[in-house]
Amino acid sequence: MEIQNFILGNSELFRIIYGLVIGLICITIFLKTDKFFKLSFHEGIRYFRNAFFFYGLAFVVRYFLGVLLVPSIDYLFILILFEYFIVLAGFSLFYSLIWKKFHFYNSSIFNSKMIFFHIIAITIALLDAFFIIGNFMFYSQIIIFSFASIIAYKNYTKNKKQKFPKFYFIAMLIELFAWIFNLMTVSIFEHDSLLLLNVGIINVIFFLLILCGVLKITKNDYKKA
Repeated sequence: MEIQNFILGNSELFRIIYGLVIGLICITIFLKTDKFFKLSFHEGIRYFRNAFFFYGLAFVVRYFLGVLLVPSIDYLFILILFEYFIVLAGFSLFYSLIWKKFHFYNSSIFNSKMIFFHIIAITIALLDAFFIIGNFMFYSQIIIFSFASIIAYKNYTKNKKQKFPKFYFIAMLIELFAWIFNLMTVSIFEHDSLLLLNVGIINVIFFLLILCGVLKITKNDYKKA
């Protein structure tokens, strides 16, 4: 409890640290998967890589720039950017699981399917800004990660000998739980600080788990190469 009280008492500092830690994890995942994509040209890895590029932008904008630059920048603008990147990252992760159902595109960020996701992401961000509740983002991510967990589980059952599908499935479940917990904290427990801290810890676990999986897989594949 003393550690939690210390963190809550220095919340601004730890928000910056939180944003930087997750930002650095996302950059590492992005760089590792980008290198791996250039070796394999696997479309799933391509969109997986993009997801963590967007996650990195989201957390740096919200918890680093948002703390340091406010009130010089309108905080509502920061929240819109944060939600936009978060929702887009969720869509990119989901798309990395279903890419085989669609055609190949030269651009993985701006194509007919991703533009549709861009529009939904900015719409959700603006709706939350307009209604000032944030629940649209929560519900969208719960829906996305529910489907992503189901698909990841099916992929895992088909490839039990491979380690990454297992990492991926567990990570999807953890993030689904984090979004449900986050929604409950905001809507039922009225932004309870201690519960929000626990949500932050769950998020860090999610990103660390993905990082461990990526490092393990890329290390083994580089040795084979």
